[in-house]
Amino acid sequence: MATQLPEEGALIAPINGLSYVRGATDIALSEATIGQLLQSTAARFPDRPAVVFRDQGIRWTWREFADEVDVLAAGLASNGIKRGDRVGIWSPNRVEWLLTQFATARIGAILVNVNPAYRLAELEYALNKSGCCALITAECFKSSKYVEMLQALAPELDQCEPGQLRAARLPALRLVVRMCDTSTPGMTTFSDLIEAGRVARETVDLDAIDAALSALDAINIQFTSGTTGNPKGATLTHRNVVNNARYIAMAMRFTEADALCIPVPLYHCFGMVLAVLASVSTGAKMVFPGEAFEPASTLAAVADERCTALHGVPTMFIAELDHPDFAKFDLSTLRTGIMAGSPCPIETMKRVVARMHLSEITIAYGMTETSPVSFQSATDDPLEQRTSTVGRIAPHLEAKVVDAMGNTVPVGETGELWTRGYSVMRGYWDDEPRTREAIVDGWMRTGDLATIDAQGYCNIVGRLKDMLIRGGENVYPREVEEFLFRHPKVQSVQVFGVPDEKYGEEVCAWIVTRPGEQLTEEEVRAYCQGQIAHYKVPRYIRFVEEMPMTVTGKVQKFVMRERMIEELKGER
Repeated sequence: MATQLPEEGALIAPINGLSYVRGATDIALSEATIGQLLQSTAARFPDRPAVVFRDQGIRWTWREFADEVDVLAAGLASNGIKRGDRVGIWSPNRVEWLLTQFATARIGAILVNVNPAYRLAELEYALNKSGCCALITAECFKSSKYVEMLQALAPELDQCEPGQLRAARLPALRLVVRMCDTSTPGMTTFSDLIEAGRVARETVDLDAIDAALSALDAINIQFTSGTTGNPKGATLTHRNVVNNARYIAMAMRFTEADALCIPVPLYHCFGMVLAVLASVSTGAKMVFPGEAFEPASTLAAVADERCTALHGVPTMFIAELDHPDFAKFDLSTLRTGIMAGSPCPIETMKRVVARMHLSEITIAYGMTETSPVSFQSATDDPLEQRTSTVGRIAPHLEAKVVDAMGNTVPVGETGELWTRGYSVMRGYWDDEPRTREAIVDGWMRTGDLATIDAQGYCNIVGRLKDMLIRGGENVYPREVEEFLFRHPKVQSVQVFGVPDEKYGEEVCAWIVTRPGEQLTEEEVRAYCQGQIAHYKVPRYIRFVEEMPMTVTGKVQKFVMRERMIEELKGER
């Protein structure tokens, strides 16, 4: 039985010697939908700058942004998209992504974030698992040719009218909308969708549609890779993400006078919630340097747009600091932002504060399933606290550290971190068994090993599972193992992480080949190419006779990791 905990009042610091904390409740939760949040901000600050996409030449005020959202919402509605329908977005950071995020929410459709790095197998699974009836896609991004990949999955596009797709491998998908104005058989262009919206806006009552929605409605599906097979679709509500964004913005002391540079990806909670919705909740200007992170364009955006805030994972800040032209950019307007995704070395934080003027930068921790932030440091926390911990519990949330029996452990002891409150997801889309495993009596089991100290600061010390984080991207070894195991020459495979100076961790695979078979590293990488995201492809591949195991037959990944660390030391 779990330890009995006090039930009333905020407990920012633990009491009774137990690793349990509860956030402040003095600022009430919002019951606004995402659409209502945007409408409110546009009404308060109609002529203030809202959106800048430097690559695309887009500069909108809040009134203009809200109007463009409504046009797209009307266009989607005129194409039969309604409350509860799933609409995928597969694109790097473009204005079309941002518009789709708010247009789908305006009419109650559920936005499905498709990772821009996804390849054929991952795309097919995500679209089918979520039952997307529509997909809005970029033409391409880096080496990924999205339109060609869709044509490979759904060759029926060549013979169908736009909006009338009937594909054997993508049975739910009807409407494919492509960015850019190039005409493609079976697809609608984004421009045509916008034009349809301008016409339909005269007859579609968006305010009435929005008024009928509930803050508890599912509004977003984000796929998070599973340790036991296929990705899981974390399903989030308006209430989840609107409130998380509000409290994130408060922690940064954001106002309408701020301007946030956003080089982090929109498909991830970091971009969609910590950046976009946090800005919308306050009226802060959103500045997008480009389609994907690049240090020079990010520094230029900060300098040119006089940004006061900057988000990123530690590797992004390191790349910016180490850029050869760093000294040429005026970053003196910077004040705050968020560093998250992986632990930040204290020396990196000192450089960020001293050289980038980010004296009030904060650290945030959470997971997609909790919308995402559960802990965040304050702008005035000492640097030591901002690097050795992930801050303290956010408002209206609870957290505890438990042992294997679910009992709350004493302050300072290590256990699994559980969180509870408004931010916990609705569940995994169409996956009740894994939802029940993850959520126990309202508590989200994070899978992370943590401690909570006497002041309420949380420190993440490890992971129950063997997930690794490469450059801010979560990589779940089991998923990569199951993919590699399909190779006809592979008898067994184990995937794990090894330390890396640039990315934090890199992916390593140990492979036992089938008897009589020969396999090379190049063959393995070629097998992965185009099928799994680039960051999941193993950088290090070793062929072994057998895996180290315990006497009971359990694979010892920690032994493999130690051996690889020693081997790589000798190579460097």
